[in-house]
Amino acid sequence: MSLRIVVAEDSLLVREGIQRMLELQDDLEVVAAVGDLPELLAAVEEHSPDIVVTDVRMPPTNADEGIQAASGLRATHPGVGVVVLSQYAEPAYASSLLEGGSSGRAYLLKHRVSEPGQLAEAVRTVAAGGSVIDPAVVEVLVAASGRSASSPLASLTTREREVLDQIAQGKSNAAVAEALFLTERAVEKHINALFAKLGLVAEPDINRRVKAVLLYLSARDHSGA
Repeated sequence: MSLRIVVAEDSLLVREGIQRMLELQDDLEVVAAVGDLPELLAAVEEHSPDIVVTDVRMPPTNADEGIQAASGLRATHPGVGVVVLSQYAEPAYASSLLEGGSSGRAYLLKHRVSEPGQLAEAVRTVAAGGSVIDPAVVEVLVAASGRSASSPLASLTTREREVLDQIAQGKSNAAVAEALFLTERAVEKHINALFAKLGLVAEPDINRRVKAVLLYLSARDHSGA
């Protein structure tokens, strides 16, 4: 069966381009193409898609409607994956997108859409519960954190990597503790240690968690895992 997709983009030309590119794939079907947030939410209710592909900024405010949609759908339609497209490598948007967990979420720069197969593959990955974060966004975050020549994850212990893997799934400290048979206090200690090793010590907790996840996803994708 084809994956059913709702496309949301306020530019008619870009919207039609995205729709045409997706429909070139035998396993993808665009069931609606809309131009603003209210139309997007109405289309989700009407068509029950598997995936939403949305611009990050749309009417009515042209602020962060794509992120708002992704956040709202996590609560109202948790089975719907969301691929957010943006013109800029803006880490704040990616961080907001992943605040509730990375599963079934993707953040791509719009120029990736012109690369054959990039958008289609992101849609398939998100539909399977995976995550895709544009490498350019990760690079901006890593550079801001003082990236060394080697991977910042290399210094993590096996247990710290296991904890980070659980965080990447959007789990709370309590859920991580249950999954790894640890106490919550032990999980907190591991999280603080890995934050320090990744150079994320001077950030609010939610920002540190999101950035750590982005680093983890980038390294995982690079290794082909």
